[in-house]
Amino acid sequence: MRGATSAKWVAGAVVVAMAATACSTSKDSDSAGKSGGNITVVLGEPQHGLVGQNTAESEGAEVLHALFTGLVDYDNKTNEPKLAVAEAIDTTDSKTWTIKLKDGYTFHNGEKVDAQSFVRAWNWGANQDNAAEGLPFFDKIEGSEELAPGKDKKPTATELKGLKVVDEKTFTVTLKAPFSQFKTMLGYNAFYPLPKAFEADPKKFGEAPIGNGAFQMDGAWDHNKQIKVKRYDKYPAEGRAKLEGVTFKIYDNLDTAYNDLRADNIQIVDKLPVSALATVSQEFGDRYIYKPESGVGYLGLPLATNPEAFGKIEIRKAISMAIDRDAITKTIFNGTRKPADDFINPIIPGYRKGALGEVGTYNPTKAKELWTQAGGVPGNKIELGYNADGGHKEWIEAVANQLKANLGVDVTAKPYAKFGDMLDDLQAKKYKGAFRMAWSMDYPAAENYLRPIFSKVAIETGSNYGGYVNEEFETTMAEADKATDPAEGLKLYQKADDIVIKDLPYIPVFTYMSSSAYSKSVKNVEIDAQGRMDLAKVELN
Repeated sequence: MRGATSAKWVAGAVVVAMAATACSTSKDSDSAGKSGGNITVVLGEPQHGLVGQNTAESEGAEVLHALFTGLVDYDNKTNEPKLAVAEAIDTTDSKTWTIKLKDGYTFHNGEKVDAQSFVRAWNWGANQDNAAEGLPFFDKIEGSEELAPGKDKKPTATELKGLKVVDEKTFTVTLKAPFSQFKTMLGYNAFYPLPKAFEADPKKFGEAPIGNGAFQMDGAWDHNKQIKVKRYDKYPAEGRAKLEGVTFKIYDNLDTAYNDLRADNIQIVDKLPVSALATVSQEFGDRYIYKPESGVGYLGLPLATNPEAFGKIEIRKAISMAIDRDAITKTIFNGTRKPADDFINPIIPGYRKGALGEVGTYNPTKAKELWTQAGGVPGNKIELGYNADGGHKEWIEAVANQLKANLGVDVTAKPYAKFGDMLDDLQAKKYKGAFRMAWSMDYPAAENYLRPIFSKVAIETGSNYGGYVNEEFETTMAEADKATDPAEGLKLYQKADDIVIKDLPYIPVFTYMSSSAYSKSVKNVEIDAQGRMDLAKVELN
């Protein structure tokens, strides 16, 4: 996810959402850490309306994680999928799946979460007329080509023929081909349910969504200021939120958010500014969370919109080998990042240490040779775009200086005020410079680090901002999807990974570590591998 996610595309220098708000803590009558009270957490402005099928970036995903509950969730320690709204997800051939729902889940307007609420949501997300970010995730379901026939074509159906409602609590999903990872992917927000109320006005719904999660909206989204949620008291008892309410305060400067945390004006910051990294562990002690996360930070390359500059593989290799990943992770991030050596994150099965090989190894001499051999770039100039609201200025400027020194190229850093602004320009194919990007998993599978970013289907409606196309990659991914033996499937995904490594459409720079901190006012703070806060478990001290 963009931050992934999605995972998702990641807005911040420290994975996922910029969660935060400047309300002070109120403890009600609950000073012993029981139910009640309100807190504020940090957030960046989400890109789109808050609809799971149209959210592929970290900020929106953070809020949706509080408002919705999917068929499955992921264990915070092992990343293994575990059943949530689903009572059972069964298959005998990895192609036809039967999904049965638990009782007890309702939407925040009282409507029951039933089989139709999932089918409704997936049909909307799969229809290209809706231009939903999550459309590529429905490509595996039978009939998806009728709802998404491609550019300049109109859908010939309104429903996925692979979805069938059996009864109120049961529906079946028939895929085009076996896909062993299907159950795993169902925790991603593109597969969240939607109530009937969504159909009346999807755009209005995104401003104040009616979810089925532990929290419900408390008023409408106050853009660029805050999003308030409150406990949903009819949520199943075992997962019911302890807090009375949470304010997601929207920040465009992480240093400001961190200073508010230190003053206890906000209680959780799950993305820290670079300026805090050297001292945060000493200041916050065991209230500083440092653990591996699922994000991979890249330098993205606009192959389709600027082939003159980045079309030659020698140029892409030269840029990669001119970047001193070790220096950036140690000097800029104080060890809170690790040098990337694969497109797949180290916490994901299928990761291979050192998979990038030579192109992931700092070698300024070889980089300069390749650069000269390829003739450099037009005008000997490169621009590096980044979002200024996510703490990226320092490392992007460090990369710019390394490229200047090692390749002799004139490099300019271009800040965008907000992550969504940069994504909008990339989606519209307006921006032709290299760009900062990161991916946090939508679900814990090697496949999720490949298809959403590098497949053809993800160019128009997904997250393939570089416009990368390789038919061998497409064929290999299709073969991997069909594998009924998980081990064989993983080998094929690794083969697809090798194709991307050979072509280098993006340049992996670092992998993320969770660098979060929280005030003395709260306890039971957990951050998952996607960088999302598990707010339902948080209590006041």
